[in-house]
Amino acid sequence: MPDARGRDETIAGLLLARLNDDRPGLRSRERTWTWDEVVRESAARASLARDLRRDGPFHIGVLLENVPEYVLWLGAAALSGATIVGINSTRTGAYLEQEVRHTDLQLLVTDRAGLELLDGLDIGVPRDRFLLIDDDGYAAQVADRVCEPKPDESITPVTQMLLLFTSGTTGKSKAARCSQGRLAELGRNNSAKYDVKRDDVCYCPMPLFHGNALMALWAPALAAGATVVLAPKFSASGFLPDVRFYGATFFTYVGKAIGYVLATPERPDDGDNTLTHGFGTEASPEDKAGFLRRFGAELVEGYGSSESAGMIERDPEAPPTAFGRPAHDGVRIVHPDTRETCAPAILDEHGRVTNAEAAVGEIVDVHGAAKFEGYYNDPGADAERVRHGWYWTGDLGYVDVDGFLYFGGRSGDWIRVDSENISALLTQNVVRRHPKIVDAVAFGVPDPRSGDQVMAAIETPAGVTFEDLGLPAFLAAQDDLGTKGAPRFVRVSHALPTTGSGKLRKKEMQLEGWRTTDPVYRWAGRAVRGAPEYVLMTEADKAALREEFAAAGRIRFLP
Repeated sequence: MPDARGRDETIAGLLLARLNDDRPGLRSRERTWTWDEVVRESAARASLARDLRRDGPFHIGVLLENVPEYVLWLGAAALSGATIVGINSTRTGAYLEQEVRHTDLQLLVTDRAGLELLDGLDIGVPRDRFLLIDDDGYAAQVADRVCEPKPDESITPVTQMLLLFTSGTTGKSKAARCSQGRLAELGRNNSAKYDVKRDDVCYCPMPLFHGNALMALWAPALAAGATVVLAPKFSASGFLPDVRFYGATFFTYVGKAIGYVLATPERPDDGDNTLTHGFGTEASPEDKAGFLRRFGAELVEGYGSSESAGMIERDPEAPPTAFGRPAHDGVRIVHPDTRETCAPAILDEHGRVTNAEAAVGEIVDVHGAAKFEGYYNDPGADAERVRHGWYWTGDLGYVDVDGFLYFGGRSGDWIRVDSENISALLTQNVVRRHPKIVDAVAFGVPDPRSGDQVMAAIETPAGVTFEDLGLPAFLAAQDDLGTKGAPRFVRVSHALPTTGSGKLRKKEMQLEGWRTTDPVYRWAGRAVRGAPEYVLMTEADKAALREEFAAAGRIRFLP
């Protein structure tokens, strides 16, 4: 945990430093707030939060798109000493209910769309503890609390500021703690690291419930006094018009978003924009080069998580697929069982590791345990992250003979989809509910652009075909599956490969992926009522998909 230093090393301190600052601090399509106005609007909401506070954890849930109210409630939490719990709107049903109840909210800030998503769920917050920002009386509630901005006297750098939902290897959600001190330090460090200056206009198309938006954009912009501009949701077609409307210079992204932007029709005037650079994860080298060519902006990749940061040092000499070098001697790749440092990776001409057994291990920081702030109400997950006095990331990696570090995947049953962790165990359990499916397993397979896609292998009784299952309608009816958990590929068999003890050979099927000789059905979009549609893959379809990998420079991900 960070040491209790001065209030100037908190988010509250960074925010109060913006009082009387007339530079634009927050913009939407409809309005611009100066930094001074942002602080004062945040203070009014902080006063409202204090008035509504009850005994127990001062946790405030926020279920909103990227709207100005979200940013103002971040400021309110900073000044009142509350904790913001960003609720992931892509979760649904029982899964969403469980996730939110776990964080012990005493207040929820949302809108009518959020109410609809929560309809029928018991999240542990009574309806009279909901603040609806589009309710007729909300503006008056805030106006009644206008006051001179000041922080709560109890705030120190260790005051908890955020609970960020992340995913582990046990199949259940975890809420990572982030203190005001750590977030303020990230703001200062990342503003320098990502070259965010006072005259930058920082475009935020990534959701504010995600660490990407908060730690790599909002906090750095606050530290530098730059302008934050919002997109309610990411839109590939709306990306460039937004950049031009706001005069945006910097943005954050995930790899899939870059792929979607590059898939829009190219125009001769694409380079006519104000963007200079962006920061994110999982964009391929080819997409980074294509983005620079089309839009004139450099994309900077990094490695980190909601729980930790600062493990990788950028190096301009790093190969395109490497993150950089370990930031210090405590960052190592080790064998999880022996804790021995792995051998250097030997790469072939395609960048594939030829000695994976010896070279690929878990990324650890032997000095990082003291900086890890833990998960909320989850000692088992804390113990998984901190073992033998080391911080264990749960991620795999390898270091080449020149000392450059590469990401090697994620351990456990979680799949990286659009830079979000999707539980393979959840998808697997949902598919297994089907009365005509004998057994099933779910896993991640590489996406041709970045990250992973969800694949399931199912076993059906003899005589039962894929069409007999009505799988699209069945999956659409499962409230706890979420919008990204439905498998994009489904392998169908009457006898999936098993071990001697009768367990499905998951790793073997994952390595085969959609290249198996069993029939594979591929997701082809959504039907009228939202159910996923599947079509049988032909050999020509598989060849075309392989070419997509080759074109994106990701053929190395197909073993």
